[in-house]
Amino acid sequence: MKAIIKHEKVELENRFALLGGKMVYQGGSMAKRGGFPGGMPGGNMNQMLKQAQKMQRDMQKAQEELAQKEVEASVGGGAVVARANGAKQILSIKVNPEVLDPEDVETLEDMLLSAVNQVLDSVDELANSSMSKITGGMGIPGLF
Repeated sequence: MKAIIKHEKVELENRFALLGGKMVYQGGSMAKRGGFPGGMPGGNMNQMLKQAQKMQRDMQKAQEELAQKEVEASVGGGAVVARANGAKQILSIKVNPEVLDPEDVETLEDMLLSAVNQVLDSVDELANSSMSKITGGMGIPGLF
């Protein structure tokens, strides 16, 4: 039993070094074999890191492009029209003067809410479509 522990200690000493009071990994036979036992298929962490970095760059570019796009929603047969950009900023709300009735403010309020909600839903759909092209439809939670 002592021989095994001593052997493991030697292995660890070969792969780790103490630098500035912190243990630092210096490689070893597992890294040379392409990964740790039971790890990711293929075991190529560098390749996975490169893919993740590329995906991150692509997502950043898509977000920038998305912010430049505009979406419009109309309710009440065009009585209220809301416009937003891909960054979920409301750009404008147009109200047809014919629907302005001081006696029926609630209807106008409902149409305004509906137009804004619809335009923001359209932005979400646009963003999801754009990001799914990059992520391959993985559906990463909290992405948008």
